[in-house]
Amino acid sequence: MTNNYPVHVEVTSPPRFDRAQLALRIVLAIVLAWLGITAGWLVGVLYGVLPLFAAIAISSIGRDRYLQEAGPRMWRVLAWLLQLSSFMILLVDRFPAGGEHPVRIEIRCTGNPTVGSALARLVTSIPSGFVLCVLGFVSSVLWLIAALLVLIGGTVSPSILGFQRGVLRWAARLVAYHASLVEEYPPFSFDTGDGQGTPLAAAGAR
Repeated sequence: MTNNYPVHVEVTSPPRFDRAQLALRIVLAIVLAWLGITAGWLVGVLYGVLPLFAAIAISSIGRDRYLQEAGPRMWRVLAWLLQLSSFMILLVDRFPAGGEHPVRIEIRCTGNPTVGSALARLVTSIPSGFVLCVLGFVSSVLWLIAALLVLIGGTVSPSILGFQRGVLRWAARLVAYHASLVEEYPPFSFDTGDGQGTPLAAAGAR
């Protein structure tokens, strides 16, 4: 089912991680926290804003234009945030600053969203969101272990990378659903694969 889900995430983790990049992550996290921007704060804002944005856009420009114009523009921002997340959780070693990124996220907009269905996702997303919170807690513990491994030898265990890939994919699928860009509910399947499967058809992907 996950291979056919309209959100496809490919991740290419490096064989070795740079200690300087680890330091950059720590400094960035400290600066963002000083500014009041934490992961929990950002998740909370996105949880409330995405359905409201979708509902307003659908009521203003219609379903088709939302899926063809406003939605894909919003998805580019969300995809950048997901790439930033992949950097922060020690899944990749490159900050998303333009050019080819080791995390590629494709989406095929589907469904028939309405104002009502967009707002309803404030409720229907809760089960998947709860699981993601639990996964996020485990991910933060694994980050500490991964950081120690980078400091010691520069490499991260494949099992840790696999778990972090699963968290990223879960988040990408939930975000796409929560924003009414896809109709299918995010599968309760933890996909830790290397992401080298068949990508979405180019004609339908963005």
